[in-house]
Amino acid sequence: MPRNWRFALHDRGLVARLASDLNCSPLLAQVLAARGLKSREAANIFLQARLADLHDPNLLPGIAEAADRVVAALRDGRRITIYGDYDVDGMTATSILWRCLKLAGGTVDYYIPCRLEEGYGLNSDAVRKLAEEDPGRLLVTVDCGCCSVREAEVARELGLELIITDHHTLADELPAAACVVHPRLPGSEYPFQDLCGAGVAFKLAWAICQRLGENGRATPRLREFLMSAVGLAALGTVADVVPLVGENRVLVRYGLDAVLQRPFLGMAALLAVCGLQDRKQLTAEDIGFAIGPRLNAAGRLGQARLAVELLTTEDRARAGQLATYIDQLNKDRQSVERKMYKQARELVGRNEGWLDRPVLVLPSSEWHPGVMGIVASRIAEQYERPTILIAVNEADGVGQGSGRSFNGFDLHGALSRCAPLLLGFGGHRYAAGLRIAADQIDAFREALAEAACDPSDEPLDEPHLAIDAEVSLADLTPRAVRELDSLGPFGSEHRRPLFATTGVELLEPPSRMGNGERHLSLKVRQGSKVLRAVAFGRAEWAEDLAAQQGGLALCFAPQLNHYRGFESVEMHLVDWRPAAALAASAPAVS
Repeated sequence: MPRNWRFALHDRGLVARLASDLNCSPLLAQVLAARGLKSREAANIFLQARLADLHDPNLLPGIAEAADRVVAALRDGRRITIYGDYDVDGMTATSILWRCLKLAGGTVDYYIPCRLEEGYGLNSDAVRKLAEEDPGRLLVTVDCGCCSVREAEVARELGLELIITDHHTLADELPAAACVVHPRLPGSEYPFQDLCGAGVAFKLAWAICQRLGENGRATPRLREFLMSAVGLAALGTVADVVPLVGENRVLVRYGLDAVLQRPFLGMAALLAVCGLQDRKQLTAEDIGFAIGPRLNAAGRLGQARLAVELLTTEDRARAGQLATYIDQLNKDRQSVERKMYKQARELVGRNEGWLDRPVLVLPSSEWHPGVMGIVASRIAEQYERPTILIAVNEADGVGQGSGRSFNGFDLHGALSRCAPLLLGFGGHRYAAGLRIAADQIDAFREALAEAACDPSDEPLDEPHLAIDAEVSLADLTPRAVRELDSLGPFGSEHRRPLFATTGVELLEPPSRMGNGERHLSLKVRQGSKVLRAVAFGRAEWAEDLAAQQGGLALCFAPQLNHYRGFESVEMHLVDWRPAAALAASAPAVS
C-alpha cells in the first residue's frame, strides 16, 4: 500500500531564528520546528535532557511498600527470588534487581520460565515449586505478573510473600499480591506511565538504595551501582520498543554511555561479539539491531537463564563463553526466522483473501514459537497491518500466538474483545501473545477483523511518512548530520529525522546485499553531489528502481557511516517514487 508523504510546514523566519539562537544548521532547526520545539528554551530543555529529570522513584505507585518489604527481607536474612520474563526487558530487569540485592548482601536468586515449556509470566507450578523449596522466601516479579490473578492466589494460599512489578496492560482485576508496582495502577498520578519492566525495576532498585543509605540518599557504592544499572535499563527500554520519550529517553541517553563506560563483565563480552567494543559512542540502533537480538535469541530458543547469567556473572572467562554461545544462538535464530518469514509470505500468497481484512492471522504447525514475534513484526511492516502468527501444536490442538501492531493499532484492546475465543492472552497495545484452540483460529480471524473495525475506537490515521523537511543532497554535510544525532536517542514514537529530496538519478543499477540478499545498495547523484543509499529489507525494489528512466524522489534518514577511519554521509532509504509522480500530486502537509 503506497504511503502518503506528509511534509511538515515550516516558517522560514522561525527556522532561521532557531538556527541562529542555537548556533546550529538549518537542517537541525527545521527538525526541531517540525517536532514542536519552536523556541530556544524548549529546544535546549529537550537537547540537554539530564539524569536529574528522572522522577523520584517513590512517586511510582506501590514502590514505597515494595522497597520497604525488600529491605525488611534483606535485614531478616530471608531468601529473595526474582521471577523475570524471558525477553530482553525481563532479563535486564532481573539483572538490575539481582545486582542491587547482591550488593546489599542479600541471599538472592532468580527464576526465568522456559518460553517453550512454561510460557509467559508467573505460573502456578513454578509458584508451588518455589514455595516448597523455601516457604519463607520473598518472591518479586519483574516485567510480568500484573494479570496473574490465579497465580497470586496460589501464592497467598501457600503463605508466600509476593511483590509484583510490571508495566503491561492491566486486567480488570488486580492480583492479590502483598503489593503491586505499576506506573498505571488505578488512580496513579505518576508523571510518566510508559516505563518498561527494566525501567520499573531500576526505580525499585533506586528506592531500595535510598533506604539502605543515609537520610534517603544512596551510599557512594550504591550510587555507582545505579549509574551502571542505567545501562541495563537502557537495554530493556530499547529492546521492548516502548516510547522513547520522557523518562525513557533520559534512561537510554545516559544508559548508552553507561554500557560503554561502566560495563559489567558480561556486557563487555557481549559488546565484543557484536564488534562494538571499540566504539566511542553507542546508539539505540546498536541495541535494537545488535545487542538486543542476541540476548533475545537465548529467550526465544528456550535458554533465557543463560542470558541472565551473562548479565550477572563476575567470571570473565564464563562471560566470554556465554557471549560466544549466545552469538551462535542468534545465528540459529536468524536461520529459523528467514525460513518462517518465507513461509508466512507464501501462506499469504495462497490466501490472498486474508488481505481483505484489516488484521492478518497466520497459523502453521511448522513454526517455532520463540521466533513468531519478530516474524510477525516483519510481516506487519510488509503488508502494513497488524499481524498475529500462531504456532499450532498438533499433539494437543493448541496454538501459541504472538502479534505485533501496525500504525498505532491497539492490539491488546482488540484481543480483549475476542477473549471468549481465546484460552488466554496478554501484552500491551503494540505487542501481545495468546493461546487458542486450533479449531477456533478461523472464527478468531473473523472476530478480530470485526474488533479491528469497532466504530467506538478512535480512527487510525492512514499510513503515512511524516517528513521533517525537503532538502537537497548538498545540505547533508557530515557536520549537519552529526548535529541531528543530538536529538537522539531515537526509537518508538521518537524516530530519526526523515527528509525528502527530488530530482535524484541512479548512477548504477541497485545491488542486493546482506544475508539472503534482502537489502539494497544504491549510488545516487543530484547535481554534483554523490551519496550512497541503502534500503534495508527492500530487495524487491531493485527491478522497479533500475527500470526508472527519469529522476527519482527519495524519502530517507541520513546517518554517518564510519569505515576504516573514514566518515561519510549515508542515506537510509525508507520510500521512493518517480520524481514526476511526486510533482504531479500535491504533497500532504501537517
